[in-house]
Amino acid sequence: MALSTTTALILAAGQGTRMKSSTPKVLHPISGRPLVYFPVKAALDAGCAEVVVVVGHGREEVEAFLKSAFGDKVKIALQKEQRGTGDAAAAGMEAVGAGAARVLVYYGDVPLLEADDVRRVAAKLDEDPLAAVGLATCELDDPFGYGRILRDASGEIVEVREQKDLRSDDERRIREINPGIYAAGAAFMRDALASLTPNNAQGEYYLTDIVSFAARQGKRVVAVPSRASVMDGINDREQLAELEARMQARIVKKWRLAGVTIRAGARIEEGVVIEPDATIETGCVLRGKTVIGGGAFVDVGCVLTDVTVAEGARLKPYTVGEASRIGRAAQVGPFSHLRPESDVGEDAHVGNFVETKKTRLGKGAKANHLAYLGDGIIGAGANVGAGTIFCNYDGFQKHTTVIEDGAFIGSDSQLVAPVTVGKGAYVATGTTVTRDVPADAMAIARIKQENKEGYASRLRGRLKAAKDAKK
Repeated sequence: MALSTTTALILAAGQGTRMKSSTPKVLHPISGRPLVYFPVKAALDAGCAEVVVVVGHGREEVEAFLKSAFGDKVKIALQKEQRGTGDAAAAGMEAVGAGAARVLVYYGDVPLLEADDVRRVAAKLDEDPLAAVGLATCELDDPFGYGRILRDASGEIVEVREQKDLRSDDERRIREINPGIYAAGAAFMRDALASLTPNNAQGEYYLTDIVSFAARQGKRVVAVPSRASVMDGINDREQLAELEARMQARIVKKWRLAGVTIRAGARIEEGVVIEPDATIETGCVLRGKTVIGGGAFVDVGCVLTDVTVAEGARLKPYTVGEASRIGRAAQVGPFSHLRPESDVGEDAHVGNFVETKKTRLGKGAKANHLAYLGDGIIGAGANVGAGTIFCNYDGFQKHTTVIEDGAFIGSDSQLVAPVTVGKGAYVATGTTVTRDVPADAMAIARIKQENKEGYASRLRGRLKAAKDAKK
């Protein structure tokens, strides 16, 4: 049976009290995405026709995230009271579509889960037509805390028994445990969930009891060998940090195998794309929808969020960028700040302590030192000197500064927007530009210099006398 008739039912209603946070547990981020993102993505990547997420604590926040991330690909079900995993699954079944022939059930706080883990459990039912339930299993050297797989004398699975409900040392020594991925026909799942009772140490409705229900019905439960990490959920900030480290190792390995050089200590979040022959140095953080082109070099300590870096560009140390674009063979940094909607063109330079915002630099334009360029259009080959400021805000509105191709802006100049400096024009050092400068003209606006001969020594004497008078 293809996954096109399978619904993934993801349980994400828990409060996560040990996180000690007002944020719902499944919304805590790992590698740039909330926890619940990963199990939902695994279901969609596996080809499930429908995904239902069961929410409870922080319903509005979780629902809003799922809507923004997945749109109408995900349906929501509500567990009104926290009465156990079986009760959560029963709540989820109410939202499962009538066309679903099979249901996959697993948890929403398992970020290391991948599509193949989900797909294998469902596929096992196709391999064994007599099986009613497919159940992921694996063995641990130390199974303490996990539900054990109980088998009968013939080796058939008859029950999953939780740690608190184990009855003997022999049961406690069982190493085969339940990672928490189940597959079953939709009709069987409804019947099994309806049969649950809270007859256990925690007084809850256990999802695991669908296994013993199948055994009592004389139906087979088939084991699907799985990875131990599939079950690794998150209950506190320490576990969050541990799994994030493992997630980062997985992401970095993927890109290294794809031909990218990534130094130790770089952080690459889920969703970032890096092309072959790029280099990411230590201490870099790449976030969101950042794309790094082939052969680009991102030096130590750069932090990029939703930035597109074209092939061959070079980002020098400690460049910070957000929602911007850096063109082919451009150079940015060190200590540059590209605020949203900055566009650094091909071969353009943005240098030391230069801040840009909603500004486009044309091919070969340069602003190498100590400048603020906000709401600007800078033409090809233009040069912006050190200390230049685009005065773009009048207290009420933002205005645009236009510097046309080949213009030269001298150091320590202020351009009061809206203003245009024409093609090939020259703005003299220290000028405050308040009117448009025509093409090929020179603008100069500064107080005439006056030299007073011998005045320096008299001034020093007067200043020294004032200092001595204070003693």
